[in-house]
Amino acid sequence: MTPDTWFSDDSPPPEVKLTWRDWLRVVRRGAPLVLLVFGGLLILLIGRLIERPLHGLRRPWTPAITVWVCKRSLQILGIRHQLVGDVMEGPGAIVANHASWLDIFALNATQRLYFVSKSEVAGWPGIGWLARATGTVFIKRDRSEARAQVQVFQDRLGAGHRLLFFPEGTSSDGRQVLPFKPTLFAAFFDDKLKDHMAIQPVTVRYVAPDGEDARFYGWWGDMEFGPHLLSTLAAKRQGRIEVIAHAPVRVASYAHRKALAASLEASVRAGLTQ
Repeated sequence: MTPDTWFSDDSPPPEVKLTWRDWLRVVRRGAPLVLLVFGGLLILLIGRLIERPLHGLRRPWTPAITVWVCKRSLQILGIRHQLVGDVMEGPGAIVANHASWLDIFALNATQRLYFVSKSEVAGWPGIGWLARATGTVFIKRDRSEARAQVQVFQDRLGAGHRLLFFPEGTSSDGRQVLPFKPTLFAAFFDDKLKDHMAIQPVTVRYVAPDGEDARFYGWWGDMEFGPHLLSTLAAKRQGRIEVIAHAPVRVASYAHRKALAASLEASVRAGLTQ
């Protein structure tokens, strides 16, 4: 748990004891999912050994592997996935609400992305390794690092990367959008970025399986990853995920970071109610 962790006033859905039929679904979905994710990672790492000497920071080939793996992962899970709207073209940033570990699959399945994450994630077992391999940008939430962060963003954008941020700073139950932290957007107002930055707000909307709690896919508070993963794998019926791409905005159109954060937050929140 971190200081930013969000807790709901309502208790999360209770853990359900799995039956032998549930465990069969866990194995039927989980085994190919593990093979796909880690097999895809191995192929990506091999491809990166060839790609990096030729293209450096640019990654013209390997992100396609990540997109394919994430699409196939959702198919294995049985979760329907739909993109509503058009993803923006060219380099820039994307901001989205954060509800679950499934966000990684849902968002990566729509386009080539590079997540921006807090530096602590790099040290997490398993997840940190996957994040580093797929080109995640790790940042320290420290004002003394602001100049270095601007340079990293500038380098990545110059390489044609599309960076994805979760401005809420934590995950929720998927039924709401938490306030966006404006501090995140300060780097975009640097003279080297402001006039060239476009940001696209994106809403990730989860629709629970029929008969299940509306927060079925949400992962928040002190919920543990293992039980949540098992309940997702064991679901008799699955729901769907809608990724709603809103119109991009120009950073230069806003006077300051708070105005930009408020505008993006409003667009993302509107997607949950449409």
